[in-house]
Amino acid sequence: QVQLVESGGGLVQAGGSLRLSCAAHGSIFSINVMGWYRQAPGKQREFVATITSGGSTNYRDSVKGRFTISRDNAKNTVYLQMSSLKPEDTAVYFCIMNDRRNDYWGQGTQVTVSS
Repeated sequence: QVQLVESGGGLVQAGGSLRLSCAAHGSIFSINVMGWYRQAPGKQREFVATITSGGSTNYRDSVKGRFTISRDNAKNTVYLQMSSLKPEDTAVYFCIMNDRRNDYWGQGTQVTVSS
């Protein structure tokens, strides 16, 4: 059984920074894509960023230049460095990992940006 454990969320003022982490535990091998999604109150879950096993990254337009996704394959961990945070970044952030057969989701971590 695979479990993704997230950490790093919290409350920050606008313009501040946070770093999210997500580590996979259990029998998961050859993780292809790792990524982050978010869901704000009353809205659908939306894509934030992904990174492939080869290191290629993709970001939603609104976070480009402010967020950086990275991964540590030896630790089965994905990170999201968030800078210049805005109130509209407030959401529950979920990590996702894909091993070419299944998608695995984290439980979510709250990020709140105050104005």
